[in-house]
Amino acid sequence: MAIIPTDTVYGIGALASDAHAVAQVLAAKGRGRQMPPPVLVSDISQLDGVVANIPAPARALMEAYWPGALTLILPAHPDLSWDLGETGGTVAVRQPNYPLTLQLLSQTGPLAVTSANLTGQPPATDAAQARAYFGPQIASGEIYLLDDGATPGPVPSTIVSFAAPQPKVLRVGVLSVEQIEAVIGKVDG
Repeated sequence: MAIIPTDTVYGIGALASDAHAVAQVLAAKGRGRQMPPPVLVSDISQLDGVVANIPAPARALMEAYWPGALTLILPAHPDLSWDLGETGGTVAVRQPNYPLTLQLLSQTGPLAVTSANLTGQPPATDAAQARAYFGPQIASGEIYLLDDGATPGPVPSTIVSFAAPQPKVLRVGVLSVEQIEAVIGKVDG
């Protein structure tokens, strides 16, 4: 497991393809399988085999706001064998706008990453906050902390779901509903 900076907050994650490591991430946060972590990618090519398809409106949002603070929930590829939790046949994906993290992702491949905090607590926006949450695991080497100073947080990414025919904003974060609608038209939420 590793704690890494992003363009919003610090995240805790592991290889998305490693079910045991993903389960450890959820356990470290005190989070259940009913809230699977998003998958961070270095570029759109890392979505091959991860998502079934990218609807035209989702692609338009990627072109407008990736890399950036936009998480998209898309239908999972039918052959995707990753165990991220109870995904309901979908996968949340994001390309962060943070050069160090993009470089890491280009080396590791997709990572399952969620905010670096204990469930119910504010997300870490610097390494000191991450240490406050995960100090014993960092000290033991169970979790590696990539300290790159403060992140722009605490505002999280905006989440838009394409699980149904009509796109729906599930969480307003850095991007507003108006910014989403300026690209793809009316959304639910």
